[in-house]
Amino acid sequence: MSYLNAANMTGGYGKADILHGCTLTVEKGEIAVIVGPNGAGKSTAMKAVFGMLPLREGSVTLDGQDITALSPQDRVKMGMGFVPQVNNVFPTMSVEENLEMGAFIRNDDYRATMAQVFDLFPILKDKRRQNAGELSGGQRQQVAVGRALMTQPKLLMLDEPTAGVSPIVMDELFDRIIEVARSGISILMVEQNARQALEIADKGYVLAQGENRYTDTGEALLANPEVRRTFLGG
Repeated sequence: MSYLNAANMTGGYGKADILHGCTLTVEKGEIAVIVGPNGAGKSTAMKAVFGMLPLREGSVTLDGQDITALSPQDRVKMGMGFVPQVNNVFPTMSVEENLEMGAFIRNDDYRATMAQVFDLFPILKDKRRQNAGELSGGQRQQVAVGRALMTQPKLLMLDEPTAGVSPIVMDELFDRIIEVARSGISILMVEQNARQALEIADKGYVLAQGENRYTDTGEALLANPEVRRTFLGG
């Protein structure tokens, strides 16, 4: 069984379903990317996996354990880390304090993990005393990812991590995401920059109207003329 298995997810807000039988799986150390047009249900699928959206049908298992009924907080304790697209740092707290907030569920010494985050994002070490609200958009994203890594997740979920950053910063963030996956952490990512995201993806999901439209390796989806024409702009 896959490390993450979110099967046949159907649900939405109120009476309107946004997801219609959506299935997402991620293996250990794999980068899985969700792409698709605006309104396709990408972020909704991510929220459903994290327990922020009640499902009418379907189930979510992590490492073989059914977590469908668990709250987001309990899913964090099970090994999920989630970085939302917006409001993902505490702007009036320092970079170091933001990272410390990520260790709130831990009872052990987290300094080694913080050192790993600083190795991954050296600029954060330089700016660790600075308030997160004073950083550039790309640096704030690094803080948000670093804080999620402080929980020592086994699955890291990123909702549009490159939104609003420059192409250079996007490439750098993707390089760091590859490094995280190589350490054995599974990645599930929603991304508007579909072509660039599929280039680093082991697996890609193209969603449309809350349904799986295409599922394949990132390489195969990039080579699929129908996917390129319909979803990647040719």
